[in-house]
Amino acid sequence: MTGVRKAARPGPRIGLALAGGGPLGAIYEIGALCALQESLDGVDFNDLSGYVGVSAGGFIAAGLANGMTPRQLCSAFIENDSAREDLIRPSLFIRPAWGEYARRTAALPGLLVQAGMRFVFKRRALLSAVEMLGRALPTGLFSHAPLEAQIRRVLSADGRSNDFRQLKRKLVLVATDLDSGEAAPFGQPGWDHVPISQAAAASAALPGLFPPVAIDGRWYVDGALKKTLHASVLLDMGLDLLFCLNPLVPFDATHARHRVLGGADPRIPQLVVGGLPVVLSQTFRSLIHSRLELGLKGYQSSHPGTDIELFEPNHRDPEMFLANTFGYAQRRALAEHAYQRTRADLRSRRTTLAQTLARHGITLNDAVLDDTQRTLVGRKPRLRTRAARTLQRLDEVLNDLDVALAERGA
Repeated sequence: MTGVRKAARPGPRIGLALAGGGPLGAIYEIGALCALQESLDGVDFNDLSGYVGVSAGGFIAAGLANGMTPRQLCSAFIENDSAREDLIRPSLFIRPAWGEYARRTAALPGLLVQAGMRFVFKRRALLSAVEMLGRALPTGLFSHAPLEAQIRRVLSADGRSNDFRQLKRKLVLVATDLDSGEAAPFGQPGWDHVPISQAAAASAALPGLFPPVAIDGRWYVDGALKKTLHASVLLDMGLDLLFCLNPLVPFDATHARHRVLGGADPRIPQLVVGGLPVVLSQTFRSLIHSRLELGLKGYQSSHPGTDIELFEPNHRDPEMFLANTFGYAQRRALAEHAYQRTRADLRSRRTTLAQTLARHGITLNDAVLDDTQRTLVGRKPRLRTRAARTLQRLDEVLNDLDVALAERGA
């Protein structure tokens, strides 16, 4: 008698949510993804159930959903081979928006006349007249067109697609409708007719830096204005496991390390010393991270059946806070740093993380994690003394024990 063949048990449904962060965020996420892909056996970051990306995270999500491996993304974004067709240079983020400047300048004479008439004939206050002149100010400094064009070229290669509907894997890139303030989930039904490259540009159009992007008669800006991760679009699919990557965290200067990139020591013991740019950076990071924390608590309550694992930089790590992402050597160093710090993070919570991942058929590759010679893009910066290396390893073990004990206590 022939036995009845049992249906194969479907694998776990795993998703990936990527937050934004400009060129710096993209570099961090690429380095972290390379570390995760190498260190986790049983998961393929090119074959997940779904991807959601916001701002710069949208570029990375679009690449992964199109079959570009984390290492290929590293080659496209980090390397400086001018012969490469798929190279996405951070300099593409800072091309002046000449068209926007020209349109606003052309409107200035008419606005001056209107402001003058309002002040003289309608007896409006001077401030009211000056406010009208504000319409002549550009809505963004940099153009999104070069970046959108390059993403379109990258996704037009053989085996890739710039059409959400042709992808084998679910991809959602979230922007914000400027006029309504509502999230625009490009890639979802009703939103999937928009080219991926255009949706990625809209998702990354941070007000003040990039002009809003016009799509179907409406204007869209950065998706981070609404939420930091927008993970709910994947959680509602009934995922078993969700990986989240967030590149931007507030910096804890009270415990900053002395050693930073390049061997210099630009540590700022009090952030106010760094002036307005540093204060604004810390403010922005604190705001988006507080929303992230609230969002994760909400996800744990609304989707208790999904395990959520967050990876982000250490709050006491100055490299990601003080970094300049537009130099070639700096990009390589930052990618290497993100790669090594993610490996260290995995080692520091090895016990609890292994237990969570095991529920989904994923294991930590201890041989890879403990390989001190493994690098991403070049020579690994080595700690200066054997004592320093021993202390780092001890710190990772103690962190792992602390996390495990806290988990057990909870």
